[in-house]
Amino acid sequence: MTLLIISLPTTAADHAALFDYVQSQDASTVTSNASVPLALLPAVADRHTEVVAVVPAQALSWHQVQLPQGSVSRSMFGERGATRLRAILEGLLEDQLLDDTAQLHLALQPNPNSAGPVWVAACDRAWLKTHLTALAGAGYPVNRIVPEVTPQGLVDALFVTGDEQHAQLSGMVERRSASGELSGTGVLTCALSGASAALFDGSTAQVFAEPAVVELAEHSFNRPVTLLQNAQRLLQAIQSPWDLAQFDVADAERDSGWYRFVRSGSSVMRAPQWRAARWALVVLVLGNLIGLNAWALREQSLLNVKRQAVRAVLTDTFPKIPVVVDAPVQMARELAAMQRASGRSAGADMESMLSAFSGVAQVAFIPTAIEFAAGELRLTGPAVAGQDPQQVSDALKGQGLAVTQQGNLWTVRAGVAP
Repeated sequence: MTLLIISLPTTAADHAALFDYVQSQDASTVTSNASVPLALLPAVADRHTEVVAVVPAQALSWHQVQLPQGSVSRSMFGERGATRLRAILEGLLEDQLLDDTAQLHLALQPNPNSAGPVWVAACDRAWLKTHLTALAGAGYPVNRIVPEVTPQGLVDALFVTGDEQHAQLSGMVERRSASGELSGTGVLTCALSGASAALFDGSTAQVFAEPAVVELAEHSFNRPVTLLQNAQRLLQAIQSPWDLAQFDVADAERDSGWYRFVRSGSSVMRAPQWRAARWALVVLVLGNLIGLNAWALREQSLLNVKRQAVRAVLTDTFPKIPVVVDAPVQMARELAAMQRASGRSAGADMESMLSAFSGVAQVAFIPTAIEFAAGELRLTGPAVAGQDPQQVSDALKGQGLAVTQQGNLWTVRAGVAP
């Protein structure tokens, strides 16, 4: 499945806004990337192309809240639960946010649990919706929205992005109370300066920097940094399980279940970390195919042995039969011929059929006409109340006879396997 990753610009959605994009076939290698206006983004080939929007770090703020018991489970079912959870978040974040909560888009961390603190991402709702609408209008309906950085990704990493004039720093800082005690952690995204770098003195987190700010980052942190291209950073961003498309920003027209399934399938089929699982699956399938074929060959061999045994009984009992086509049928015919030759009734004779039929038919049934031809017996007589044709058929089937009824006509013929 093809991926088109589009980083949303922090500016307004106009013709001058530049969108950083990355194309990938396996979510791990870059096929193409550039920074272009909206009109020059690569075309979406088909519905199997997943469009992922990346929200820049400087457009997001991060907050931790303690959800009330039961609020998370309710949010998973229908619009009413989501509206209720949104109202709960607004109440919990009212004192932490500088802007009016009604103007912000909020998103919960993946798999939230009310048993402990959960992370909530916040950004300007109008800005986000404007960019999503512009992308959809240009033929790029967004299937997933991910943050550029997440609290989980900043636990042991610092990111320096931008250029020398507009270098941005993202990292996880410790929060301390007025007495100096550690009260928690928070996500910091700000301009890189001596003061902001000093907040991470003593931190063992690995520093990643884009090519344009590598030298500045090394000077600010006074240690080597790891080079990270912008395209690779965007690929890393989509590996996160976060999806900011929640509440009123969730696209009602997108088939999220389909894309989640396709994305999972693509990850399993192509991602390097699933290579061992893919080989194990191939070995399992091949093992089952080999086992099934071996079992089928064994059963076929046993069946051939039984067929040969039946043929041997026929040829040993009736040596005059030159060619064996259907041993059971041929043996039945020969036995019937021997019975007739010895003056005894055979199963296909009229007497045998009449005897068998009278043994299961109602006593009140008296045929008015009897016809026998080509091994088929026809009996015509008045219908008898309480006579069940299916019961008669089942009883005679055990004797190798088939019975059908049409009105007052009963037909009995031989040759049915009991």
